[in-house]
Amino acid sequence: MAEVCVITGGGSGMGLAAAKFMPKTKTIIVAGRTEKKLEGAVKELKELGYKAFAKVCDTSNRESVRELAEYAAKHGEVKNVINSAGLSPAMSDPETILRVNALGTVYMNQEFSKVMKKGSVIVDIASNSAYILPNFLISTKVYKLADTDEELFVKKLLKKSNLAKSKGAYAVSGFAYSLSKNFVTWYAKKCAFEYGKNGIRVVSLSPGLISTDMGNLEAKDGGMLIPFSAEERMGTPEELGFAIATVADERNGYLAGVDVLVDGGSTNGMKEFKRKK
Repeated sequence: MAEVCVITGGGSGMGLAAAKFMPKTKTIIVAGRTEKKLEGAVKELKELGYKAFAKVCDTSNRESVRELAEYAAKHGEVKNVINSAGLSPAMSDPETILRVNALGTVYMNQEFSKVMKKGSVIVDIASNSAYILPNFLISTKVYKLADTDEELFVKKLLKKSNLAKSKGAYAVSGFAYSLSKNFVTWYAKKCAFEYGKNGIRVVSLSPGLISTDMGNLEAKDGGMLIPFSAEERMGTPEELGFAIATVADERNGYLAGVDVLVDGGSTNGMKEFKRKK
């Protein structure tokens, strides 16, 4: 039976880069919202020798995610799921950001865990923005609502995001983004222990500022992190693609229930090593 790797946000950027580092024995399914972009990604992958397919999917819609999981399972055994679909502060409003980034992770993990077997892995892509929130904004009590009351979950995170209103609309979206990604790191850990008993490994990975279309949109405001990184530069899609593919590799079987921070050192630089005295 064929082994299947599903990558949301796989039409470009880190997702597509990760696909190119997966073994060519895998059947690659790239998913996203834009069919034309997905078709271009499939063309690239086929030219490189991959067996690849495209499937339009809106990860903020559970039924759409369920259809993606069923589609993937028809192509073989789903071994790797990389959920890199997401929206940045410059791309949408706070509520949509929360629904795509946070609830999208819930739907992906829940629906794909139903079709995955022992020895498979889910990698949820978060962000180093998850690490910059003040502690008072982080509440696992609120995060737990994602499994029991989705609308209340979104409502409470929006309320927290609106604490940045005095700093402008972008700041509110920025708070929503950071909250959504902090949630991703927490939810991946939760799922690691929930699904681990079935042999499904779950881990999250937090990129820093990467020179993708999305990253370049954020460079104006997020660029303040670059001087804090060890080499004082943005990361490349290829660097992150390799890191993601490595984390998603089944041979990395003891890497679970943690967040892998791949941000060029900017988080630690900002907190300690390059902090202004």
